[in-house]
Parts: sequence; C-alpha cells; structure tokens
Amino acid sequence: MKSELIVDVQPQEIAIALTEDERLQEVAREKRNVDNFAVGNIYYGRVKKVMPALNAVFVDVGHEKEAFLHYLDLGSQFRTLQSYVAKAVSDTRRLPAITKTKRLPDVGKEGQIAEVLKVGDPILVQVSKEPINTKGPRLTAEISIAGRNIVLIPFSDGVMVSQKIKREAERQRLKQLMLSIKPAGFGIIVRTVAEEKRVAELDNELRLLVERWHETIKTLQNKQPVSLVSEEMGRTLGIIRDVLSPDFTSIQINDRGIYTEVRQYLELIAPESAKIVKLYQGAQPIFDHFDITRKMKTGLGRTVGFKHGGYLIIDKTEALFSIDVNSGSKKIYEDQEENAFQFNMLAAEELVHQLRLRDIGGIIIVDFIDMDSKEHQQQLYDYVRKLMEHDRAKHNVLPLSKFGLMQITRQRVRPAVEVQVEEICPTCGGKGKIQASILFTDHVTEECEHVFEHFGRGARLHLHPFVYSYACRGWFGSLKNLWQRQFGVKLVEDQSLGMLEMRFVDANGNPLQHAEK
Repeated sequence: MKSELIVDVQPQEIAIALTEDERLQEVAREKRNVDNFAVGNIYYGRVKKVMPALNAVFVDVGHEKEAFLHYLDLGSQFRTLQSYVAKAVSDTRRLPAITKTKRLPDVGKEGQIAEVLKVGDPILVQVSKEPINTKGPRLTAEISIAGRNIVLIPFSDGVMVSQKIKREAERQRLKQLMLSIKPAGFGIIVRTVAEEKRVAELDNELRLLVERWHETIKTLQNKQPVSLVSEEMGRTLGIIRDVLSPDFTSIQINDRGIYTEVRQYLELIAPESAKIVKLYQGAQPIFDHFDITRKMKTGLGRTVGFKHGGYLIIDKTEALFSIDVNSGSKKIYEDQEENAFQFNMLAAEELVHQLRLRDIGGIIIVDFIDMDSKEHQQQLYDYVRKLMEHDRAKHNVLPLSKFGLMQITRQRVRPAVEVQVEEICPTCGGKGKIQASILFTDHVTEECEHVFEHFGRGARLHLHPFVYSYACRGWFGSLKNLWQRQFGVKLVEDQSLGMLEMRFVDANGNPLQHAEK
C-alpha cells in the first residue's frame, strides 16, 4: 500500500490530507496562531462550578465555554498530583522530584467530586475532547505525554502493552524492557508501533518524554491560572506520529518552516524516513496539483456514490449522524435479496471509508437496504466489524435491528470534517442572476490595476480553471500576458474558487486584502 501525506500551509490554517493508494482517507484542518484547545494540550485551570448531580466540575481553561471534568476522569493519583503542583508553584527555584512527593490516598471509583474539589481550586488538566458545537472541551486530570512508541504517565508505576500486539513473547519482552529502563514514579503505555523496536530507540524516546514533562512543570511554575502550560504538537506532527509506517512514500509540504519542522521530527523518531519529506514549490496550489481538491469535492458531499451506481446520503443532526444506503436504478443480480445483499456489502466499504475520512464520531445510524435472510444480515454485520478493525478511533458496532438499522458508536474527540462542496455564485449571492460574463475580464483588469497601485508588481492572481483557460487564449495578445506586462500579475489556476471569483496573494501566499471586493 502506497501512502502519501499532503500538507497545505496557509496564513490562517493548515490542511492535511492522507491518501492511501491515491484514495483520500483522512482530511484534517487546524487554525494557526490561535489556541485551538487541541487534544493533548495541558492547562493550569481553575474550578468554576461544582455540580454534585453530575458528579463533575466545570473548569475555566480560557475557552469561551467552561470545560467539563467528570469525577471518573480525575485519575487514582489525583490527590498526589494536586500536592505536587502546589509544591511546584510555591517554590519556583527548583523542580520538585516525583520520587520525593508523598503518595496520598487514591481517588476511588466510588466517590463524590465535592469531596475532592471546591470552587476556586487551581487544577492541572489535559484536553481529552476538543470543543464541539455548543460544548466546551472535555478534560482529564490523568496527565499523559504521548510519543510515537510509548505514552508516559506521571504518578503511575505500571507498564501496559497494547492489546493489538498479539505475540505473547513480544508483549513480555516489551514489558520487561520498559520496567528495566523507566524512571521511578512514571507509568508507561507501550503503543502498537513499538513492536520489534530496539531498546536504544525506546530509551531515547523515553528520555525525551520525561524531559517534556519537566519542561511542562517549569512552564507551570511561571504561570497563573488560567493558562496554557504545554501544547500538543501540531496536527501535522500528530498525524505523522500516529500513522507513519513503512508504506509512506512521500510527505509533501508547501511551506519551508513546516517542512523543516517535520524533517527534524522524523530524523528524531524515524531517521530512515526523513528523506521522504519534500518541499513543494510549484505555482499551482498544492491540493490542486495532487488532485486533493477534486477528491474532497466528490467525496465529502451529502451524497456519495460507490460502485454499480449505489450511493450513500449522509445527514448530520444535533444528536447523531444518519446514513441511508441506496442502490440507485441499477441491479447487480435479478434476485432482489441477493441484489440487496451485494449492494449493502459495497455500501459497507464506502461507509467505513467515510467515517474515517470525515472523522465522524458519536452515534451513527445506518439504514441498509432491507434483507430478509438472517445469514446475509450476519455476514454484513461481520464484514462491517472486520472493516472497522483498521480504524484507530475507539468504536462499537451493533447487529442490524429488526428494522434493518445498524447502530455504530465511534469515539469523537474533535469536530467532524466539513467541506463546502456546493458553490454559491460570488456575483449574485445565490439569487440566480449574475454579472454579464463579458464584463468579468474588465473587472479583473480593474482589480489588477488596483493591486499594482497598492502593492506593486509580483502579485499572483488565482482564477477558476475555466476563466484561467480563457485568459490564456492566444499567445502575445492573451489576457495573461497583458496583465503580466502591464501590472506584473502572474496567473494561477485554482480549483477551489467559484466561476467568477478571484483571489490576489503575494509571493508567499498571503492574501492581499485591499484587492478583494
């Protein structure tokens, strides 16, 4: 399997696309230069409300909505962590040692949060679920520092090995290895990718994670509630950390700074893979060049087709996602039962692909085509479970109900990906009447002159592919050459724009705001 990662770095956000055998598998976006309360971020917050009925507290971590922390997410060593944090902030001259921190009684699974926390208490917490819709972040007080091969858990002592590592001999090797090298006062979770890894590689990563914990506490000592004390690595590095495998053939990035950051990170965690990181410097937008824009437009709409004319209709409500399976007008078999079964099996493949592509989480209800055969129903259920085995998110699949509905729950830690695939006319605003197309080139010329007056030569003008082709007609007398000679404007073909839409950017891709109307 051939895997590629395409990273589109823009001034306001970074978009990441993962393809496998040239099929789009995942799309992720993250805002730049803002606190996006990403999973893994650690905050020094303050308790704002205690809710005995929910056995939870609401914590101020700087988000517009207060974050939610349940009693069961405190962790058994919460009292010890609170004591350690209090000691760290009271004496900023030195870093307290975990091994010298007195272990306080564990927080049991049966208890009331009001017995542990009160309003105004400062608290060290970590984001476990990003803000979604009207809800603030979900928190945990059981802090963990994630690496590629292992996860470090302060104030824990055990070593746990991923259940996905099946060979018992390898499980025992990894467990004994980590027990022999881990520092006292820390617990370890060994991730699946650590299988067959050498001791030197695991030891180096362990030292880095311990150092990250120390840096977090040093930052904490100079902060006051409410503040960010440790930021999870960017979504780009996080995806690379979680999905990087020998199948990766290239990582294409259109920004030199992010390119350097990713290359340095790979040299640290997987030196043999550093050479696959490549800096894209083409004039065409990177997502257009690698055909990502078209794949998003065709794969992320409300209606998604699959083989033999079948299609899914995907709708989102406040409570759940509903997915309806349709066979279209074509038939694979004359027999209705067999035809329904075959279409459902094809739909299952696209269903699982869409869950991963859109990162759909929460409750998903799938309305498959009705089948009378219990054997076919069981085969479909087994097939969906098999396909879902490769999904990194925690999930649960239930058999078909008597109404032919399948219920799936999938871990939701960040909002589902939404891409607007329908274009509203930029001229009429969806009213059905647009500016005469013959006048559009005059409008572009005026805008080019406006840009030239304010920013000089060297601007880049992004146009819809149809308009771009029209501007390139002819040679010396083409509009493309005319605008370049008079105003120094270079044309760029951009599939993300509407038909009569334009965008001016500078040589670094930053929008020229004064040029847009």
